[in-house]
Parts: sequence; C-alpha cells; structure tokens
Amino acid sequence: MMLEEEFLLKKDLIRPRSKLIERRREQVEILRGLPMHVADLEEVIDDTHGIVRLDGYTEFYVGIPSFVDRYQLEPGMNVLLHYKSYAIVGILEDDIDILVSTMKVDKESLETYVDIGGLEEQIQEIKEVIELPLTHPELYDDMGVKPPKGVILYGPPGSGKTLLARAVANSTTATFLRVVGSELIQKYSGEGPKLIRELFKVANDNAPSIIFIDEIDAIGTKRYASHSGGEKEIQRTMLELLNQLDGFDVRADVKVILATNRIETLDPALIRPGRIDRKIEFPASNVKTKRRIFQIHTRRMSLSDDVSLEEFITSKDGLSGADIRGICTEAGLLALRRRRMKVNMNDFREAKKKILCRKKKSTQDELYS
Repeated sequence: MMLEEEFLLKKDLIRPRSKLIERRREQVEILRGLPMHVADLEEVIDDTHGIVRLDGYTEFYVGIPSFVDRYQLEPGMNVLLHYKSYAIVGILEDDIDILVSTMKVDKESLETYVDIGGLEEQIQEIKEVIELPLTHPELYDDMGVKPPKGVILYGPPGSGKTLLARAVANSTTATFLRVVGSELIQKYSGEGPKLIRELFKVANDNAPSIIFIDEIDAIGTKRYASHSGGEKEIQRTMLELLNQLDGFDVRADVKVILATNRIETLDPALIRPGRIDRKIEFPASNVKTKRRIFQIHTRRMSLSDDVSLEEFITSKDGLSGADIRGICTEAGLLALRRRRMKVNMNDFREAKKKILCRKKKSTQDELYS
C-alpha cells in the first residue's frame, strides 16, 4: 500500500510537469511560425544576432532565437527565416539549392535504344563517349586513352536528341541530372554560377552521374562586349560552366551531354576538344529513317487494311521524328473520337494536316516574336 501510494503521488507530480512541457513546446512552435523564406547565412554576429542574404541580393540583420542551435550555424549555409520577423528559425541540413535538387531525375526513363529509329550511328557514338566509360572504364585504361568528358548533340528540332539522352540514362545505372539552359539564367548576380557549381557538386557526390543540359545556346552563345547587366550575368554563368568542365578529372564518373538546335551560335571555347570532345549531328529524317520511325510508333496500333504509310514516308513535307510520333498519336485519337478501334488511312491524312498546320503556326510565331 505504501508503494502504491508513493507511485500515485509521483504520477500526480509528473502530470503537471508534462503539461508544462507541452505548453512550452507549443509556445516555441508559435515563435518558430511558418518559415516562408530561405536565405544564406553571411555572418554570426553574436549569440542572438546574425546577418543573412535573401534572394542573393538583400542583406538583413536578424535575430537568432534560443531554440536554434548556434553551434551548427556556419557562414554560407542555408537557413530558414520567419515569414514576418525574418528571424532565423531553422537550418537546412542540405545546403544544395532546391532548384538543383529538382533537376535530379529519380524516376527511371522508359525509353530505350530500341525506341529510336534511324539513328544507329548516333547511338554507337554516344555509347562510346558516355555509356562505356561509365560501365567499363577498364577498356580505356587497357587502350591507354583518356575517355571523353562530354558530348554535344546538335540538329533540327524533333530529330531525337532528348530521346537519345533519356535512352542513355535508361541503359546505365548512373544518376541523371537534367536541366534546361534557360533555368540557369537567374535574376540576381552570382546566382547562375552558383547553380552551375552546385549542379556539378551534386553530380560528383552521386557519381557515377550524367549531366544533361538541353538548349545550351541559352547561356553558351558567343561572347561580345556588352553593357547590359543581364548579358554579363549570362556570360559569367557560361564562364563558370567552362571552369567546371576544366575542373573535374577526365577519369571521374561524371559525363556531360549538351544539346542544341543552333550549334553555330555557340562560343568556340565551350565546344573545343578537351571540354566537349565529341560532336554528334542529328540530320533531318530521310526515307529510311522515316520508315523506321513509323514502324516503331505503329507497331502496337490497330491499323485497317487500307493504311499505306509509304504515302507519308516518301512525301517532301520534311517530317521530323517528333512530327511522325505526333501524327500517329493524333490518328489514334481521331479513331477513338469516331468510336472505332482501328485506325484507317483518312485518320492518318487528317492527323498529318493538323500536325503540319501546328508546326507552320509555331514557326510563324517564332519569326514574329
């Protein structure tokens, strides 16, 4: 009885203390608030104050509440700010930019080399430059040659450049980082080069890896004297890309794939040997290529007996691989709209007219813009 009485007494004493702790925890959460801003910590002034840089441009003198571990605060790291008072309320454990984190493709690509028609020579070249150095680096050691750092894919729109890059990602177990050149153009000075540095840092940390930069002409155009701040920032971003291409070891498990529709506008320093060692051209589709692409996209379609694809294959309309895929998809949609389970020749003809009309309209919009 005495032990039971002592146990109940302690229980009555513990209950108010637990309520007090819970109440204090709720007060801390209210102080923490909703961290709506991510900033760079510039300097820790003392135990209760520091200087942060928000949006890469504006600096603020902010407070550091007692619930933040001051021993973990280091200049250059990313911190969370209170949405009203701008006080530091948290620390981002990963200092990699959120935009760079979204560039990492976690989902495996579904495209394979079998899905690419008429590009056997291009597939062989990119295997030698990208796939073999990642999967069998000993072959290059035995031959006594250094594997290439990267490759640039160039050709007209819709010729299969991005499709081939996705097929390479599927054929290897390497981490695939995809970014469009326009995403590297940032508003504030220094943000573009910082993204480049963090992109290569993520690639090195997750090696073996492949960096695919599409539309590289957005930042890689020829340099010229300019008084515009935006142009200077773009040139600084390209210079940082050149620095990173020179910086990492040729034996490292990091490969770079660039893609563009206008290789003639690129700066020669970007695509010179030693940085980008191989240039792979994607020509306009010929009769053999068109026939192979039609076979790939119609192999699972239910076609009527009157369908003759040679009419589209031998036409002089300049159909690209993307146009052919669009025609097959549009023809299937037309058949479904008319409650038919088989695609006939009229569906393909109407689909071709729609695709060419859209292509012509988009070309006119580009010319007038």
